[in-house]
Amino acid sequence: MKGTLYGVGVGPGDSRLMTYLAVETIEKCPVIAVPAEGREHAVSYRIADGIVKGLDQKECLNLSTPMTKDLKVLGQNYEEAARRIIERLEDGKDVAYLTLGDPTIYSTYIYIHRIVKARGYEARIINGIPSFCAVAAKLGDSLADRSEQLHIIPSTYDIKEALTYPGSKVLMKAASKLSVVKQTLKEKGMKGIMVENCGLPEERIYRQADEMPENASYYTIIVVKENGHD
Repeated sequence: MKGTLYGVGVGPGDSRLMTYLAVETIEKCPVIAVPAEGREHAVSYRIADGIVKGLDQKECLNLSTPMTKDLKVLGQNYEEAARRIIERLEDGKDVAYLTLGDPTIYSTYIYIHRIVKARGYEARIINGIPSFCAVAAKLGDSLADRSEQLHIIPSTYDIKEALTYPGSKVLMKAASKLSVVKQTLKEKGMKGIMVENCGLPEERIYRQADEMPENASYYTIIVVKENGHD
């Protein structure tokens, strides 16, 4: 009997925010996969290790992804990752791929998931708490009230136009374009709150554009609300 691939969202940072289903799924899988060169370099592993028993005893597939926008290079990487996972599935072993936040939101996992399913194997998604929901809770405010729109924006691409959208804006992975974000916020007289490493020991909150560091963590989110924050 062939194994099943599970894309498991481990949440935004605090191990206690992992769902019971996520923990149970990881515990029952003899093989885990992480998007890094070794489990010690994977934030998703560190989060899961805080609550999943015996995680260090499981076989670990190191499936790092190059930091590039070259679709050909990325496609080859996803194919290789899928091939290695399928090898374990053919052995009848279930595989849990650990991913930050939720697997359906800007996650590398989903591309591997699609390939594995297209090859005829079972692949399932175990949802997790998205990072921007954890950030909103940390700030003690909603992301959208009543009829307000909510826009989730990948900051590694052009964001100037996106910041003009009505309603609330969530800038994901904002560190790469932080200087542009800060400048645009100032020019438009908009207010944003930046949360770096939400839920992790290194968590930092910056409530003014001038406070935001130029060299922030990859795990940085900026929330911009149309009517500002209290």
